Amino acid sequence: MIRENEYKQRRDCLLNKLSNNSIAIVFSATNKTRSNDTQYPYRQDSSLYYLTGFKEDNSALVLIKYKNKTKSILFVQKKDKNLELWTGKRLGIKKAKQKFKIDEIYESENLKSKLKEFLKDKKSLYCDLNSGHKKIKKVLQYAKSIENHKNISLLVGQMRLIKSENEIKLIKKAIGITANAHHYAMSSKKIGKKEYELQAEIEYIFKRSGAFSDAYTSIIACGNSANTLHYINNNKILVNNELILIDAGCEYDYYASDITRTIPVNGKFSEAQAEIYQLVLDTQIEIIKNIKPGVNRTKLQSLAELLLTRGMVKLGILHGSVKKLIKNNVHKKYYPHGIGHWMGIDVHDQAPYLDNKEKEIPLASGMVLTIEPGLYINKDDKRVPKKYRGIGIRIEDDILVTKYGNKNLSSAIVKRINEIEKLSQV
Repeated sequence: MIRENEYKQRRDCLLNKLSNNSIAIVFSATNKTRSNDTQYPYRQDSSLYYLTGFKEDNSALVLIKYKNKTKSILFVQKKDKNLELWTGKRLGIKKAKQKFKIDEIYESENLKSKLKEFLKDKKSLYCDLNSGHKKIKKVLQYAKSIENHKNISLLVGQMRLIKSENEIKLIKKAIGITANAHHYAMSSKKIGKKEYELQAEIEYIFKRSGAFSDAYTSIIACGNSANTLHYINNNKILVNNELILIDAGCEYDYYASDITRTIPVNGKFSEAQAEIYQLVLDTQIEIIKNIKPGVNRTKLQSLAELLLTRGMVKLGILHGSVKKLIKNNVHKKYYPHGIGHWMGIDVHDQAPYLDNKEKEIPLASGMVLTIEPGLYINKDDKRVPKKYRGIGIRIEDDILVTKYGNKNLSSAIVKRINEIEKLSQV
């Protein structure tokens, strides 16, 4: 659990990054209609949550930096017994003042008039210029005298790159729940089930364990379906002698996990499946060994491409010089994506990969990223030996960069062939 002192420290850190005589505005996420008067489950804007821990809609955070002082202001919905009957209790101003270490708190209906007041004589405005939020457009209309418009998402994203101890604890909690779900999938009887049945069982474990949201839509891809990278139909039968690629992770108290395991439906890898799987696993293990402060992600990407291409040549999937195959991007047919991404409040965390000078940001202690090499061989690819066609494999873990190296936060989730097969026989 993250306490108010940490949220205040984040706001103070952001205020320190603002230029003098400036104002920053972060709006809550808007409710999204599914159909008619039915809405999707609400999830707070990640940046607003990161800075406040506040989960209600129709809210906003305003930060003002003068030459010699700063001010923080929060707008919250007023108490309304009639609406609360339908949508649940609201915090309201009185309790918000007790909860938050914020200078001023107003009701959301006063936002327009207060913003016009706050924007007067300010030189710089920080907001999410790329969000498309309707309120951003209105703010820009009020801020005609503003000289500079800056994207606050970049500043908040830079802060979100380095996780605190409390954030790491929440990520570990999410991963622990996800581990139980993946281990259940390995040990359960699967032949003849539908992909969505296994998905339901995995997500039941998430919710039963207190993770009420999935970090993303689960991918349960049997056989050739695994060669569609974002396959989410999850409606085919789990067929004997095929593999299942399971990319599923939960979100615990707004913090994500992102795990992929590829397992045999019948609990036993065939010889061809094991050959491809071991190549991907060996690559992942080697990449993780290379993670430490100062290393660039592009180096990890290049190493993954080298190892996978070298392995594909050895297996007869590709032919020719490894160096030339990579130069001509031939390997990308079978490994088309990146080695991983930042992870935190969002499964693909809103944090930059390049600094203000467009140079790559090297790994640093406290960063969390996924490492997920894979190989995807379509069943209709006649250039590949027949025994490998239709095999799609990805292995993904969540890695914390530490002072002297790294820690695999998801190392408890088995992934070696003998471990998976042993668990499958339970």
